[in-house]
Amino acid sequence: QVQLVESGGGLVQPGESLKLSCAASRSFSSINSMGWYRQAPGKQRELVATMNSAVLANYGDSVKGRFIMSLDIAKNTVYLQMNSLKPEDTAVYYCNARTVSGSGFLDYWGQGTQVTVSS
Repeated sequence: QVQLVESGGGLVQPGESLKLSCAASRSFSSINSMGWYRQAPGKQRELVATMNSAVLANYGDSVKGRFIMSLDIAKNTVYLQMNSLKPEDTAVYYCNARTVSGSGFLDYWGQGTQVTVSS
């Protein structure tokens, strides 16, 4: 089991920045990958960023060059720095942890944090 607790969402204006945090209940050494996903009303959940055990980040096309994912190993915490925010970034953002289980994977999700970009 991995518990994930997100924080940092809120209301910002277009062009502003926001930083999300996600604290995991387990050490990253026991987690295969961490990630951020988002879901806007009426839309499917989409990839924002993921980071594997080699600390290599992968970003969704819509956020490349604007968002940066990082981690603090000592705090078991991942971050998502969101810059140059746009109204279309408005969504509930979810933290994800993936662990290896047998021949497959187990996904764990946080409760989500709302990000609203509006003037």
